[in-house]
Amino acid sequence: METSRILIVDDNPEIREIIHILLEGEGFDILEASDGQRALDLTAKLDFDLIILDIMMPGLNGYQTCIEIRKNSNAPILFLSARTKDSDKTLGFSSGGDDYLAKPFSYNELISRAKALIRRYQVYRGKDAKAEGGTPAAGKEADTAKEPLTFHHLTINESKEEVSSCGIPLVLTDTEYAMLLLLVKHRRQIFSAQHLYESVWNEPYYYGANNTVMVHIRNLRLKIEKDPKNPTLIKTVWGKGYRCD
Repeated sequence: METSRILIVDDNPEIREIIHILLEGEGFDILEASDGQRALDLTAKLDFDLIILDIMMPGLNGYQTCIEIRKNSNAPILFLSARTKDSDKTLGFSSGGDDYLAKPFSYNELISRAKALIRRYQVYRGKDAKAEGGTPAAGKEADTAKEPLTFHHLTINESKEEVSSCGIPLVLTDTEYAMLLLLVKHRRQIFSAQHLYESVWNEPYYYGANNTVMVHIRNLRLKIEKDPKNPTLIKTVWGKGYRCD
């Protein structure tokens, strides 16, 4: 089975070495980049199952690097930064990041977040869950026979994990795809931020996850709604959560 590949992007060689040793010990294939441009060069040539990205770097910062990576890759991106304000996290998610871990970090927390992101990415891409010692996602062969879902002007092809709007393909991250699919499959059901987070991220809810869900919903609306400021596909039920009608 294929070994999951992780890219560590940080201008601090000591931090790269620590993360490298930690994750290599878990059986991952690790590559390093000391700056944003080197990261872009590597992601243009190779596929990654996870990108761990620092924010404060010379040249391209982490936010800029993330935006550029998202033009060609849907691999999950975990921001790792000493910047811990809510505005920093919001900017990270708005740039296309999937998760955010503050420095200094717990080694166990880093490994747990990395495995959760890779597991979710592999499940929705139908890869072998090598990092968890598991097997290919159940039901993948059966999924190929499913008819595409239609929802207003959207068409969701589960077998190919593709979404189009009025026949035009949309570029969604795996997190956005998983969130949309869950809401569309359970139309008219209200999902709280906690329910969405635990269902899509596949990990326990934590303080601050509300903001994570909110930013991803906003990014998703920008891609699928005809008027994101007045959404008609994913509606907010104030005080309760979100739903698709």
